[in-house]
Amino acid sequence: MTVLTPPRDIVVIHTSDVHVDDDYTARANGGDGNGGLRQVLDAAKRLSADVVLLCGDTFECNRLPRELLERTSRLLAEAAIPVVILPGNHDPATPDSVYHYGGIAAVENVSVLGVTHEPAVHYEHLDLEIWGRAHMTYSDMDPLERIHPRRTRWQIAMAHGHYEPQPDRSTHVRASWLLGDDEIHAIEADYLALGHWNRPIQVGTGRIPAYYSGSPDYAGTVNMVRLTHNGDVVVTREPLAT
Repeated sequence: MTVLTPPRDIVVIHTSDVHVDDDYTARANGGDGNGGLRQVLDAAKRLSADVVLLCGDTFECNRLPRELLERTSRLLAEAAIPVVILPGNHDPATPDSVYHYGGIAAVENVSVLGVTHEPAVHYEHLDLEIWGRAHMTYSDMDPLERIHPRRTRWQIAMAHGHYEPQPDRSTHVRASWLLGDDEIHAIEADYLALGHWNRPIQVGTGRIPAYYSGSPDYAGTVNMVRLTHNGDVVVTREPLAT
């Protein structure tokens, strides 16, 4: 007799702009440069997350002490939860980035878009694919320029950039990493996880759930995305432990 496994919800924790460093974040967390990341991972464990999304600027910069990055690697490994990292404008995946010299990309449960996986990570047991265009340099880029086709029941897109409903790309005073409603409409994802803004907010027209999570230090929350067994996408903000 074949016993069928009942369908279940998938829980995804989305955050961004964690800014692991040896300066500001460390001072704000009692000297722990991984303080914000530690709170996010603790919340993910408390909420029984299947996957954690770090949507850009996980690191303050690519010039961090190796000892700090070794502690970050241990923290990620000890969490024992699949983690997908999208490099952002502070920590682009350059050849000398933290992902290469810091050992982050070597952590077994960590996938780094643009480094270990290009352009997507596929979790077969969840029938879930997560894709995103990583920042590979410090130059301007369109985070949603390359759309990944749907190949699984569930799909989540990640993007790190500045949302404007109708971006003006005619001037380039500085790098802005713009994304707008037309680009959001073009993707086929069930959820768009955004990074670059410190405050949590929903953007777009609502056709696709598109959310900034905000940074842990500023928002004090993470976005919990529940992909329900009956096909719904439910997004809530969950507090970090104090």
